[in-house]
Amino acid sequence: MSQDLTTLREHLFEALQGIKAGTLELDKARAINELGKTLVDTAKVEVDYLRACGGGESSFIDTAAGADNLPEVIAGRTVHRIS
Repeated sequence: MSQDLTTLREHLFEALQGIKAGTLELDKARAINELGKTLVDTAKVEVDYLRACGGGESSFIDTAAGADNLPEVIAGRTVHRIS
């Protein structure tokens, strides 16, 4: 099983569907929510680290969806930085 941001989203949406269907207890849903937040927070730290080190790859954030794989309708991107 992959352990990346896409998988996290899938699990969170499954939990949401379970809540809506009444098959997931709210306490368990809250625990899933907190774990999801913690994983996202660690990803933020990873991104900050990669920025500080001048780039690199992330095992949590799927880089295949990056700038090289933009849909054809998007001609490019502009990055604005405040110095």
